[in-house]
Amino acid sequence: QVQLVESGGGLVQPGGSLRLSCAVSGFPANIYYMSWVRQAPGKGLEWISDINVSGTATDYVDSVKGRFTMSRDNEKKHVYLEMNNLKPEDTAVYMCARGSSDTWTSGPRGQGTQVTVSS
Repeated sequence: QVQLVESGGGLVQPGGSLRLSCAVSGFPANIYYMSWVRQAPGKGLEWISDINVSGTATDYVDSVKGRFTMSRDNEKKHVYLEMNNLKPEDTAVYMCARGSSDTWTSGPRGQGTQVTVSS
């Protein structure tokens, strides 16, 4: 059974940091690109980052470049998103998804973890 389970969300003040984790099971994660996507209140899904199979290359949407860092541990079957200098506009449900920026829409994704940035 394919499962992607996110954790690490919460309430944080503007300028704060959070580290999200995604535990992957049910498929060989070490042969797939992985992505993080988010959905802000009242808006559609937005791809924000992906990482290649070996973890040596990442890509980000412009709005998070320089603030977010994606990584992976294939042995532990985990994907991570380190988020720094958070802004109120980063408030969203964050989900990990199987696939790259081009393919994640056709693959599985998790239920998500809520991130709220507010003072």
